[in-house]
Amino acid sequence: MKNILFPQLNGILHGGDYNPEQWLDRPDILEKDIELMKEAEINTVTMGVFSWSVHEPTEGNINFDWLADIMDRLYDNGIYTVLATPTGARPAWLDAKYPSAMRCDEMGVRNHHGVRHNHCMQSPEYREKVRIMDKALAQRFSGHPGLLMWHISNELGGYCYCDTCRQKFQEWLADRYDHDIEKLNKAWWTTFWSHKFNSFDQIDPPYANGENCVLGLNLDWKRFSTWSATDFMRFEIDTLHAAGAKEPTTTNYMEMFYDYDYHYMSQFIDVISWDNYPEMHNNRQSDSMHLLERSFNHALFRSLKPDQPFMMMESAPGVVNWRPYNKYRRPGMHKLISMQALATGSDTVQYFQIRKSRGSSEQWHGAVIDHIGTNDTRIFKEVASLGADLKKISEITGSLSDNKVAILFDWDNRWAIDDAWALSNETKNFDKTCMEIYNEFMSLGVEPDIVSSDGDWSRYKIICAPMLYVLHDGIGQKISDFVNHSGQFMATYFTGYVNKDLLANLGGFPGDGLDKVFGLRSEEIDTLYPEDKVTISIHDKASRSAHSVSVHDYQEMLRDVTAEVLARYENDYLEGTPAITRNTFGNGNAYYVACRTDQHDLEFLYREMLENANIAYTNLPQGVEKHSRFSDDVRYDFYLNGSEDSKTITNIYGIDILTGEEIDGTLPLNKYQGPNNKKGL
Repeated sequence: MKNILFPQLNGILHGGDYNPEQWLDRPDILEKDIELMKEAEINTVTMGVFSWSVHEPTEGNINFDWLADIMDRLYDNGIYTVLATPTGARPAWLDAKYPSAMRCDEMGVRNHHGVRHNHCMQSPEYREKVRIMDKALAQRFSGHPGLLMWHISNELGGYCYCDTCRQKFQEWLADRYDHDIEKLNKAWWTTFWSHKFNSFDQIDPPYANGENCVLGLNLDWKRFSTWSATDFMRFEIDTLHAAGAKEPTTTNYMEMFYDYDYHYMSQFIDVISWDNYPEMHNNRQSDSMHLLERSFNHALFRSLKPDQPFMMMESAPGVVNWRPYNKYRRPGMHKLISMQALATGSDTVQYFQIRKSRGSSEQWHGAVIDHIGTNDTRIFKEVASLGADLKKISEITGSLSDNKVAILFDWDNRWAIDDAWALSNETKNFDKTCMEIYNEFMSLGVEPDIVSSDGDWSRYKIICAPMLYVLHDGIGQKISDFVNHSGQFMATYFTGYVNKDLLANLGGFPGDGLDKVFGLRSEEIDTLYPEDKVTISIHDKASRSAHSVSVHDYQEMLRDVTAEVLARYENDYLEGTPAITRNTFGNGNAYYVACRTDQHDLEFLYREMLENANIAYTNLPQGVEKHSRFSDDVRYDFYLNGSEDSKTITNIYGIDILTGEEIDGTLPLNKYQGPNNKKGL
């Protein structure tokens, strides 16, 4: 179980975004930067992300000599380059001459030049300028011994409502619905409110001042926008390849990004990377709880390509500058955040940025090298200390996770839940619900993956599907087969209500035959106010007693229940009816949780599923995470203490690969500490 992303380095990538084009008039600073990078054990930089106006100051005047000189000097000093295509921001001359490169907003109004990430990805004029630039980059730098990979654009995002995208959307819809407008009308249920279309060219995007109440249209627009961004990304990759580039590609994703379906996009990129900016020391949650949110995100991106490590492409070594409150990380937190990324499957610790920009909007964003330009700042010393530690643990490079629990997370399910005229707009909380289930498994020392309903489930023994409102074609049978073959599957309220087109599943919920798998049907779902007092009684099979727990937000009425009842409603109009069930189906079990409770109240259920699946678990101290990576005959266990108190873990044996010391049963963890334990298999 090993997959080395970058054999040239023989270790963990440590570095980040570097913008030497901002300092071309200061060769003394560029020379000093290399000295400081080497001192901080930085072995890679990402360059060219926003360099178009320097690459091509006027149309057709492309010159990369400055970049080639810096790449050569970096490589001579043992520092490799991740080279970006500069399409995340455009020079002013381009927008002035080719206005179609600029997006239109949801009112159909063209943007002005400025900011970034606002290009129309379908503009033929813009694509031609991109093709020329990317071709020139590949011809100049492909095969350079210091080039590790290609970084495609930067943080792709957003929607464009211009006429070009409108026409592309119509073409995309025609392909999706087999050029049959009646097939689309049926899927979108357009007879409602007399919204039928006679041809595809009558269909607009969901403009803010136009049609936005056809839910199928809204969802397909988001699916199209994912396709459009992916199509642009693939256009760049194809251009590089056609010009001779052979290095791997990546594009930097963002935290649980809402706009695009990363499951789809990831099919067309070589390596997964994402930008990790935790909001530590905030005033609404503990550091350890916020770190669990980071952990969930790492798991999401790791699971996009589980057979290889991912990359933490950006993080802030000290502070960001774009939040309402921009707090510096307290001493020790930078190392803990970095170790968490490695523990969850990253083979890189990369920053935005290496040196602070002197001016403009990111002049106060954190960096390895501050404006003072010395090696004795707190942040620089923490980065250098981490760099030394990364060399000590370089043997983990290429090792992989091997998790047996998964949580289903579909982007179009997420979009559809938010757009549904149902439940409460204040408390749907699909993302939060997924995270809370993740956290409960983590408290038991079991790390889940985050996968799509259409993905590969073959490695998993337990799957949890919170609020699987949308059932893609064949997912009912897929769940049935999983449970039948010894799987443990848990679903919740609001499962299987609609098909992929958002049409209600007739015959009761959950649809697509899942009523037989779960041994029940749902008749109605009730939304609770915060002041409503509803409880359920959970039967504890170990003590043969029952205890009450509170319900909040949602309670579902079940009918035709043939499954075993594990909990019943205690009051309100559902008193005495089933609330949590277990149905033995084939060789496995299908669990259904018909109401929302605190996830800790369901610990009994998760323990039972783990026991049925023969997965070992333990109770970790509050605030401690455990992650594991595997390489051949070695297991690496990471224990991370995100709390402000010291913790002690017992029954731990192995070697601390940071210190070389043997761990013989007891592992003490100080505040913000994350030892790495190596253990033979």
